[in-house]
Amino acid sequence: MDYVVEMVGIRKEFPGIVANDDITIRLKKGEIHALLGENGAGKSTLMSILFGMYQPDRGTIKVNGKEVRISNPNVANKLGIGMVHQHFKLVDPFTVTENIILGSETRKYYFGLDVKSAAKRVEELSKRYGLNVDPYATIEDISVGMQQRVEILKMLYRDAEVLIFDEPTAVLTPQEIEDLQGIMRNLVKEGKSIILITHKLKEIKAVADRCTVIRRGKTIGTVDVADTSREAMAEMMVGRSVSFKVDKQESSPGKTVLQIQSLTVKNSKKVDALKGFSLDLHAGEIVGIAGVDGNGQSELIEAITGLRQAESGTVNLNGKALNGLSVRQRNESGIGHIPEDRQKRGLVLDYTIEENLILEVYNKPPYSKNGLLQPAAIRKHAEHIIQSFDVRSGTGGRSIVRSMSGGNQQKAIIGREVERDPDLLIAVQPTRGLDVGSIEYIHRRLIEQRDKGKAVLLVSLELDEVLNLSDRIAVINNGELVGIVKTSETNERELGLMMAGYQKEEAPHE
Repeated sequence: MDYVVEMVGIRKEFPGIVANDDITIRLKKGEIHALLGENGAGKSTLMSILFGMYQPDRGTIKVNGKEVRISNPNVANKLGIGMVHQHFKLVDPFTVTENIILGSETRKYYFGLDVKSAAKRVEELSKRYGLNVDPYATIEDISVGMQQRVEILKMLYRDAEVLIFDEPTAVLTPQEIEDLQGIMRNLVKEGKSIILITHKLKEIKAVADRCTVIRRGKTIGTVDVADTSREAMAEMMVGRSVSFKVDKQESSPGKTVLQIQSLTVKNSKKVDALKGFSLDLHAGEIVGIAGVDGNGQSELIEAITGLRQAESGTVNLNGKALNGLSVRQRNESGIGHIPEDRQKRGLVLDYTIEENLILEVYNKPPYSKNGLLQPAAIRKHAEHIIQSFDVRSGTGGRSIVRSMSGGNQQKAIIGREVERDPDLLIAVQPTRGLDVGSIEYIHRRLIEQRDKGKAVLLVSLELDEVLNLSDRIAVINNGELVGIVKTSETNERELGLMMAGYQKEEAPHE
């Protein structure tokens, strides 16, 4: 059998944790091979070894049948292995072409770079693989989906034969996800081989040929995707059966907790991103905000939480106006916030978990006394959250947050916000980058908050999630409220049309 890449018996240990414990994966030429596993299962570590960022403690790697030692990413590049990272490695003020030739510049007459012929080659590659990228566009002016295509072009420009995609859809809209799947099929048609790291079963079903499942650092098995159900793969991944439906009773909304009246907010480019937006949210209900990314969701949340000043309109919490209050005052008046970007807004990456879990309350007893922090109380609080939210890390509460997997960082934030017992819990993309087991768990915790009589405002780009969790759904398009529907009376198609800007009544009939 011809394998382009074989990784056999790979082991990798870090202090306090065995990330890979005798893992084997074999990639055939011309296939899309999914690598499936829950957060912290060891997927990214394994691929970082293939890409030369780590050295394995044991095991062998073969490329095209020859045993190799990949001592750094340049060696991987020379062997024809490229990687699209989850967090892109691009220089914002540079153009697409400048980013692509970084690190592999060809000199012309000893001075200046030959950007022109590079741009021409970028354009040819872009056409051949159906990428539609403008070689002269500046990175900061293009969408996240386009930036990802630039990362793909970077690999093709360096003649990569094996392409590793690390959670490539975490930041894409539903339409961009479809486009990316088309691009992946094109790449394979042209003879490339792809490893897709993911925990989204829907996507594996859509594009992958085979799937290797790893759990807690061990290989569970490799299956043919066409003959394996979503449920079976979920069970291999988590080690128990997982329910994709959320169990919940009908909601019984109480008093108005959050009242937003004709709120207008400008974005960083000084343009109205949210226009005259109004919404009431009651105790004991989950209201989902549905919309394609970039339609004013972020500005709405920033205006409620105090991260951005509103131009006009009011936001009231429990009947009191929030306008003019600082972020801390808003937190203290009963707002919990699970932010969209966990690394920028949710955590201080170089602090320990313990420190991150008291960021909003460090100045209050029992965590501080006469201006001094109380380590014992802080530790106890951290241990409680780590246990009840299953936050996994190498050395417990003393772990530096940067060293944890994204999913575990997310669980820590959710634990911190829920434990503060806020009246209004704002959850933005609460399960972004989480595996089915963790998603199921977080969904249960959000429903539990609702059933305790809390008001939950959910913003998510995953339509399934919005439909599954919300009691009512507010659809936002281009900063305006298109309409509010009861979840029990709508479906994915109707929401999709509303997200595109159709009013509920005027949606075109079949």
